[in-house]
Amino acid sequence: MDWQLETLRAVRTIIAALLGAIIGWEREQHGREAGIRTYAAVSVGACVFGLISAHVEGAADPTRIAAQVVTGVGFLGAGVILRERGQITGLTTAATLWSTAALGLAIAYGMYVLGTLTGLIVFTLLSLHHVP
Repeated sequence: MDWQLETLRAVRTIIAALLGAIIGWEREQHGREAGIRTYAAVSVGACVFGLISAHVEGAADPTRIAAQVVTGVGFLGAGVILRERGQITGLTTAATLWSTAALGLAIAYGMYVLGTLTGLIVFTLLSLHHVP
């Protein structure tokens, strides 16, 4: 086992969790169902799947797992979209969960600036909705 590589993977997972938690914190502050735990879990899950797909030896196509994260989180997002009394709710939650998965994959592949920027953009977009 390569301890240096394992430490790098652990750091990437922690960064993904923190960035996802920041986005989830904003959602929780405004009374949304999906909060810190949900967003951190989506980001960590995407990150770990990305790490696995990037480091599987002998895989024919190392991007397959990462591609399935996009689809899987899309289905997760579809589950939070509801139609009530002629109004549609959950679109923002679905979109931001999907973006948070992208953030996790970016961190998994060592794209720290892109992942952090994605987290900041999503957080800012969510915060702007609550500015008078």
